[in-house]
Amino acid sequence: MSFDSASDDAFDSPSLAVLGWDASRVAELALLSSARGVDLTPARVARVDRGALTVLAGATSMRVRPSGRLFDSELTDGLTEPVGTPAVGDWVALDGTVAVAVLNRRSTFERSSSDRATVAQVVAANVDTVFVVVPLVGRPRPRLLQRCLAMAWQSGATPVVLLTKADIATDVPQRVSNAHADAVGADVFPVSATTGEGLDALTGYLGPGQTITMIGPSGAGKSTLTNALGAGTFALQTGAVRDDGKGRHTTTARELVVLPTGAVAIDTPGLRGLALWDAEEGIGVAFADIVEFAADCRFADCAHHGEPGCAVGRAIAEGDLDVGRFADYEKLLREQRRLETRRDGRARALEHARAKVFYKAVKRQQHR
Repeated sequence: MSFDSASDDAFDSPSLAVLGWDASRVAELALLSSARGVDLTPARVARVDRGALTVLAGATSMRVRPSGRLFDSELTDGLTEPVGTPAVGDWVALDGTVAVAVLNRRSTFERSSSDRATVAQVVAANVDTVFVVVPLVGRPRPRLLQRCLAMAWQSGATPVVLLTKADIATDVPQRVSNAHADAVGADVFPVSATTGEGLDALTGYLGPGQTITMIGPSGAGKSTLTNALGAGTFALQTGAVRDDGKGRHTTTARELVVLPTGAVAIDTPGLRGLALWDAEEGIGVAFADIVEFAADCRFADCAHHGEPGCAVGRAIAEGDLDVGRFADYEKLLREQRRLETRRDGRARALEHARAKVFYKAVKRQQHR
């Protein structure tokens, strides 16, 4: 099937619409086609394997290769992946079986690369809702929840907290109440992929053309939950559940699947390391209650550590703000500032290296 970028067929195709294709994407592709003088076709990236892409072009799944230009180092600042590097969830423009451009991302879920703390890694692109999946069994991990929420808010998507394994958990009401306190501004739902408990509450996030992704620790039940939402239309690999209710890490690659409701789901591996990347705004949203208290401090540069007129200190003293939550907020801010310092140092080092290469080239020219 071919898609004329300026025709109604590209927008009216039910298969493309289910994947999230819309009128503004049609216009964007038309501009790209006009600029290149070729009739480009749209596809959505479902999987990335060592540079090869599996894409969905309507109802068709196919393997394509990305143009080398997308990975050109000149297109990046050395601190992020090349801006054109395709990620799962991206829309790409195809010239035959070659992806020649990545369409504008409307949201980007990023983290610091696990092997290079000053390089960003795109986990998923063009996501509408991030389901933060946390099991109701085992030790509560509020810091992990808050970290996930900060990154989700930063991405531009809407975070929703799913507390899984409600069918085998104890003290569910208290755990749900604690999650509400930690997840300011986000909806919280206890669910069970085994019994279906709570899944009906997610209907509003799973409409046609909507894209969801799930993040959380290994064994939280993300793939199992995605399979439950798929109602038998696919089967992502899952691990056995141990006696303590915990699962095992099974997903090894990000993958995009279509749900029966018409929504698109991106299954992600369990995130053993979830390092922040440029998430200061997201931290502020995740801890909006603290930011609101801080706005009432007497001094604009209040550090909230005993200064006169500190509204944050007063909120803690009066029991309106948990001191542990404030400590978690400060910890994430310190991590973000350390990252910024490392990025600044890396940027200076890269610029120095580029300057050395340039001046060496100039000297070679002078001696010819």
